[in-house]
Amino acid sequence: MHKDLKLFTELVEYLISEEKNNPVATPIDTSKLYKTLDLSLNDKPTIDADFINTLKGIIKSTPKTASTSFYNQLFGGRIDRATLGDLLAVMLNNSMYTYKVAGPQVGIEKTILKTICDMIGYPDSADGTFAPGGSMSNYMAVLMARDKYNPSARTAGVSNKMTLYTSEASHYSIAKNASFIGVGRDQVRRVKTNDKGEMLAADLDQQISKDIEQGYQPFFVNATAGTTVLGAFDDVERLSKICKKHDVWLHLDGAYCGAVIFSDEYKHLVKGIEHTNSFSVNAHKMLGTPLSCSIIVAKDKKHLNQSFSNDAEYLYQTDDDDFNLGKTSLQCGRRNDALKFWTLWKSVGSNGLKTIIDHQFNLAQIARDYINQHPDYTLYSFDDSISICFNYKDIPAHTLCTALYEDSQLMVGFGNFKNQEFVRMVTINSLLQEKDIMHFFKTIEKFTSSTDL
Repeated sequence: MHKDLKLFTELVEYLISEEKNNPVATPIDTSKLYKTLDLSLNDKPTIDADFINTLKGIIKSTPKTASTSFYNQLFGGRIDRATLGDLLAVMLNNSMYTYKVAGPQVGIEKTILKTICDMIGYPDSADGTFAPGGSMSNYMAVLMARDKYNPSARTAGVSNKMTLYTSEASHYSIAKNASFIGVGRDQVRRVKTNDKGEMLAADLDQQISKDIEQGYQPFFVNATAGTTVLGAFDDVERLSKICKKHDVWLHLDGAYCGAVIFSDEYKHLVKGIEHTNSFSVNAHKMLGTPLSCSIIVAKDKKHLNQSFSNDAEYLYQTDDDDFNLGKTSLQCGRRNDALKFWTLWKSVGSNGLKTIIDHQFNLAQIARDYINQHPDYTLYSFDDSISICFNYKDIPAHTLCTALYEDSQLMVGFGNFKNQEFVRMVTINSLLQEKDIMHFFKTIEKFTSSTDL
């Protein structure tokens, strides 16, 4: 093991060097991938020298998500203490379904969940779990809602027409999850949004009322804290009143930006969160922990038990159910995703997490200010978002983003909202500084001036 730990350190040093010297990996065309890198699996073992060279080749060609040139996804960067926790979790190799096999790691997870429940104003009856990504957090929420309003669905299946509601700008997982739970994609109602991508409460109210009149059973509303493209926040307080009026479950999908709960300056963006029935947040996004680290909490833990608990004597052999986390989880075997978030939170404190969140909004404002001051840019974003959506000159966004990627200049994506395509720059990497934001724009300007786009 010590030999491989030494090799691991060597490979990490190589990765860090590559991130500095070649922050955007030269992409390998998919048609050439297996000819460029030796990814074959053979009967005979690979000698160490060839094995190490192959690993370095893979590292060199893998996108550098921690580099200051990566703005492509809703995650990025590398925070030391969080990475430390993830490495320890790998070495400890616990599964999180029982206290017997996870020990104090269960206490770490429960502490995180309890603290988040307290922060958002949930009662003592609340609880939660870690899920394998934001899509699965949303799945757990809609499944709990289905089981609350149609308990027989767990055994007999869905036999009546149930309807659920989400905004036009929400994450694609809502429709996918409707098919998973037997309600069906056709029963998902797309609620209109304003120009910022915020769900229109009046349209939600109207659609629910119409469905009730036609004999449907509305049961779930998905609100969003940070829409995927524009980073918009739905008005939770207004939506909660409509959900209470019609007696439907309100879930807040905060996978992208739900971590604003840690910021005194920006937590108003989820005002009314205490009125939701469930809330999810990805710590691997705004909070910078390694992938993946997705959390879902429910106001009443009985819904977690009703939807996910099963008896299994071969697993649950000691301790009470509160410490056997498999009783409230979608999964049986489950890696320890809590430790990396705990090592970050423990080391920097809640004030440190607040600083991380505030810094990302500050970076976004720096980017918006730059765009507004330069006439060659057109801004489509708004304040209180860390998604900076813009176009440069008359260059189509997909053309610009693809060219920057293929030439190893920047990794940045493009998005579309109300038939308008634009570059989507994300300031979610809290290790970025103002000089990195300036370098981003100067790279675009220099690249386009020397390239025929």
